[in-house]
Amino acid sequence: MSDPTMRNTSNRRAFLTSIGAVAAASTATAIGAAEATPVTQPAKQFQNGASPWPLCLDTATIRPASLDEKIRIAAQTGFDAIEPWEGELHEYEQKGGSLKDLGKKIRDAGLYVPSVIGLWNAIPATRKEFDASLVDSRRRMRQAAAIGAEHIQVVPQPARPWQEFDPKWAADCYRELLDIGLNEYQINPALVFVQFLPGCARMGQAAAIAIDANHPKAKIIPDVFHMHIGHSGFEGLKHMRGDFFAIFQFNDAPADPPLANLKDEHRVFPGDGILPLVDILRDLKATGYAGCVSLELYNPEYWKRNLKEVAREGHDKTLAVIAKL
Repeated sequence: MSDPTMRNTSNRRAFLTSIGAVAAASTATAIGAAEATPVTQPAKQFQNGASPWPLCLDTATIRPASLDEKIRIAAQTGFDAIEPWEGELHEYEQKGGSLKDLGKKIRDAGLYVPSVIGLWNAIPATRKEFDASLVDSRRRMRQAAAIGAEHIQVVPQPARPWQEFDPKWAADCYRELLDIGLNEYQINPALVFVQFLPGCARMGQAAAIAIDANHPKAKIIPDVFHMHIGHSGFEGLKHMRGDFFAIFQFNDAPADPPLANLKDEHRVFPGDGILPLVDILRDLKATGYAGCVSLELYNPEYWKRNLKEVAREGHDKTLAVIAKL
């Protein structure tokens, strides 16, 4: 018969050994799982298998055309979606047009609306001004929702010096806009950042406001041109998840004029400028982003040309960049 003391000691050793083995295995499994489960990247299921993302046409790219013409041109030149401006929708409705019928026309053309631009002056400095701004913000949300838009862009205007821009207040306003949009109009407001708004000129500033809104549907809208001229750079994409982006605005920037003098009207076709667009899209893909890449050009030289040719060239040059991934 064995010694009970020795047997208990042996059992304790076996127990501790087994616990250590389980802990080590669990840790290895957890580490392995983290390493083995990267963000799911979108497959190339759009543009006849040429793109992991739908391609969208921002209607300002072919600005002189009517909204009906823009829908026709977007469909004929191979885009999957169209991104109109709220002023176009308001004018359409003011002239007696039905936005619900317009939405059907867009869908019948084989397009959809990932986003509408935008909620102007949506985050003023005071509660009184914010409450007053909700009249226009609600109208714009209603009009965008009527055509079936998924998102509407929140522009944190009026512009004011960054010292006077309170990020906490901006986050509170953005959260309220999210609740109004989602609950009243079934549309998701998303925050933009633009170089000429000092309080929200960079991607990091917009991301901080959206995160501090403390809302599960908070999103931002990157634009490669404003990432460039606003000095955000492009490495920040690697720190984000794709579902944090509502839409991804795409274009290029020329070498001349110099960075300090670049304005929106200097945007050029993708691939015609100096931005590292292939690297940017690789990083975007790695985030798992599955929304639209939207061609957004405000170049008055392009507006002088045949607009269908402009749209087609923009479409083809966007695909040419994607093909290099």
